[in-house]
Amino acid sequence: MRFSVNIPNFGDFGDARTVASVAKAAEDAGWDALFVWDHVVHVKTLGRSFGDPWMLLTAAALATTRIKLGTLVTPVARRRPHQLARQVSTLDNLSGGRVIIGTGLGAPIEDEYGSFGEPTDPVVIAELLDEGLDLLDRYWSGEQVSHEGKHHIVRDVTLLPTPVQRPRVPVWVAGYWPNRKPMRRAARWDGVVPLFKSANHGTPPPVHEVRDLVDYVSSHRDGGGPFDVVVGGSSTRDAADVIGPLADAGATWWDERMPINSADLDKLTPIMRRIEQGPPAL
Repeated sequence: MRFSVNIPNFGDFGDARTVASVAKAAEDAGWDALFVWDHVVHVKTLGRSFGDPWMLLTAAALATTRIKLGTLVTPVARRRPHQLARQVSTLDNLSGGRVIIGTGLGAPIEDEYGSFGEPTDPVVIAELLDEGLDLLDRYWSGEQVSHEGKHHIVRDVTLLPTPVQRPRVPVWVAGYWPNRKPMRRAARWDGVVPLFKSANHGTPPPVHEVRDLVDYVSSHRDGGGPFDVVVGGSSTRDAADVIGPLADAGATWWDERMPINSADLDKLTPIMRRIEQGPPAL
């Protein structure tokens, strides 16, 4: 089991210098990764201040040497795949191969897509996600890419340099369990970041649901290779009785998250206090 810290890209964490200090504190305290959200407006009526996640992670990379860095999650459907491929590859080179990209449909759809005239049909968004992921993988190969798909056209393009990590930067896919389709999508990549209808962001999921999810994803995997299962919630330093059973059920990462409805969700002081206590001891 490895341990990560999860912060939004708004509020106190919309500032790159603040995120750099969080990353350094997390590394010093023994955490294994820092993940930031990838939102443009989130709930637009709240009028929050945001930072671009890849700029925030660049600052984090320059402040650290060991911990993994990534997004949870980047909605590939509202990104141009070639630009995203370039951003991720640049950060992977800068960090010496420490990037993980979490992906998914993204939400809330009306705020994050509809506000900008983007498609809001979940079926279309899923098509864009799958086609975009395929293009990311091909761009990162360093080989010439030509593609004529439903949503994207590419003509004889080679994007260099490639990421440090081979064959690609790890791709984790998010989705709500017990919905099956996102889990089958995740099975084609390098990890799954399930949210649970029975447990809000910041609440540890039921062990039996994690076990059922792991069994389902495993049954749809082609071949072997590393595969991560990321669960999370709000914990204390002494949380072995909560996290240990999740590890036994097949989880490989515990992602430390503030509850979604917490007033401290985007506040530096309480989150830094938890970071400095160090990851849960199993």
